[in-house]
Amino acid sequence: MTVYDITRDLSEDAVLYPGDVRPRFREIDNGKYRVTEMTLGSHTGTHIDAPSHYIEGGRTVDEIPPGVLAGPARVLDCSDAGAIIGPGSLAGRLDGTRTILLKTWFSERREFDSGYPALSLEAADLIVDAGITCLGTDAPSIEEYNCDGSVHRRLLGGGTVILELLDLSAVPEGDYVMVALPMRLRGADGSPVRAILRDREE
Repeated sequence: MTVYDITRDLSEDAVLYPGDVRPRFREIDNGKYRVTEMTLGSHTGTHIDAPSHYIEGGRTVDEIPPGVLAGPARVLDCSDAGAIIGPGSLAGRLDGTRTILLKTWFSERREFDSGYPALSLEAADLIVDAGITCLGTDAPSIEEYNCDGSVHRRLLGGGTVILELLDLSAVPEGDYVMVALPMRLRGADGSPVRAILRDREE
C-alpha cells in the first residue's frame, strides 16, 4: 500500500498568503523538558476553510463531521489549466466521489505567486451541483488573488468545505482514500490539517 503525505511543512518559511499570520516558533527549556510556543493563523500552511470563514453563522471547524474529511478522494491533474480552472477542466470527471483534489503546477512552488491557479465561479457551481463535499487545491487559495470572495461563498455556502495549500507533487491522478483532519478548535473558521492519501483497496 502506498501512502502519500500531502501536507506541506509548517515552518517559519512556509508559503504565506499576503496578510496572513507569519508562523513563529520559540522553544522553551525549563531544564527538565522542552515545549514550543507557537504563533499560527487558522489558515497557516496546509489548512481547511470552514464555512464560517466566509459565511456568517456558518459551521465552524469543530462542527464539520469527520466523515467529510476522511474517505474516498479523487486527484485531478489540472496542471495544463493555466491561471483559471474552469468547468472544462472538471466536466465528466466528478462522478463517483465526494472529495476532489486539484493538482496544479503550484505543488512545486515554495514561495507565494499571485498567479496561482484558481477556480472560476462557473467551476464552483459545477462542484456544488455535483454534490462534492470537500474540494482541495495545492494553491494558496481556491479563489484568484484580489478576489471578491464569491467562489469561497459559493462553495462554502453550498456545502463544500475547502482544503488549501496541499502538496500533490508526488501524487498521480487517480482515486485514493484521504484523511485530512483539523485540530478540533471550538468556534474556529479554519485550522491547519495533516493530510494523507493512500491507495484504494480493490
